[in-house]
Amino acid sequence: MSVTRAMLAEKGHDNIVTTEVAERCGISEATIYKYFESKRDLLIQVAEQWFDELLREDHRSVAGRGTLEALRQLVWRNLSVVRREPALTRFVLLDLRPDPAYRSMPVFELNRRFTAQVTEVLVEGVRCGELKDDVPVSLLRDMIFGCIEHQTWAFLRGEGNFSVEEATDGIATVIFRGMRTTPSLPGAAAQQGLGEAVARLERVAAKLEHNAAGAATRPGRQTRALPEPGSS
Repeated sequence: MSVTRAMLAEKGHDNIVTTEVAERCGISEATIYKYFESKRDLLIQVAEQWFDELLREDHRSVAGRGTLEALRQLVWRNLSVVRREPALTRFVLLDLRPDPAYRSMPVFELNRRFTAQVTEVLVEGVRCGELKDDVPVSLLRDMIFGCIEHQTWAFLRGEGNFSVEEATDGIATVIFRGMRTTPSLPGAAAQQGLGEAVARLERVAAKLEHNAAGAATRPGRQTRALPEPGSS
């Protein structure tokens, strides 16, 4: 499996042949088929091993870091995984995921557990009041991973590159700003803000009254008074 994983990085999954795997391992090709049903089975088990490694990696806890920072950390991690293992990422996205049997494979459950960490951060953001609850968390999760895929497609095809840091900042910021709740003033602060607004209005009203009174007493051209009724 280690040899196959190394060949996967060198050649891509379409160009691996079991005869070469056996040769590099110093065994017969028949020995491979004692343990794996096919080349595809071998590659699937390599992918399962990879996801298991990712789930067992020791990562800093995102608890108590705030929703934006927690999102940043998890998006950065996912983008870094693509950068580190493009061949395995291509195999999962292009070969395994379109397979009608994908959802029954162990690798699907491993992938679901891996992406569930993002869902947990979003759920906690809603629970603690940092994020609005008017968009399903599952849709937000799909938007995040959809962005990650689009940011990395050219790189996975060998046609371009991407910045882990820039993509992380953009994805996390857009999701957080779009879903952030409008902060409400606490009771005392709200009362203080209302009092300040009333005071400003009173000052403006007093100034207008003062200006009006001044205008009425300023000397100017006098107008001729109308005659008293019957004086003509």
